[in-house]
Amino acid sequence: MKIFVSHSSSYDYVNKLYKPLQKSQINKDHKIFLLHEDRKDVLTKDIIKKSDVIVAEVSFPSTGQGIELGWANLYNIPIICCYQYASKPSGSLKYLAKDFIIYKNKDQMIEKLAIALEKLNNFSDRSS
Repeated sequence: MKIFVSHSSSYDYVNKLYKPLQKSQINKDHKIFLLHEDRKDVLTKDIIKKSDVIVAEVSFPSTGQGIELGWANLYNIPIICCYQYASKPSGSLKYLAKDFIIYKNKDQMIEKLAIALEKLNNFSDRSS
């Protein structure tokens, strides 16, 4: 699957999101697009449109991320929201996403995300 990773720019996304994803089996099994590393004068909207799923780290509010998730919703791209146990994500996310992952640490985030992606992949395989 092609996975677009969305997050707030005020979040330590390199150490808390990008590096754990890059070291995980998820990175070996799927094509992950990390906006702040892979961006090469490409429109984010076009990347989202070509993605199979959006993984959104939503522990911190972000207007830009809200726009990205709105585009994903417009294109009927499934959204998986992940957030840290102690945070309170925006209540409006329930209108965009069905899958929510609450995690305590990076390892737990990766573990739960791998399960959610596997379920989504299996569902996609059956509906094709």
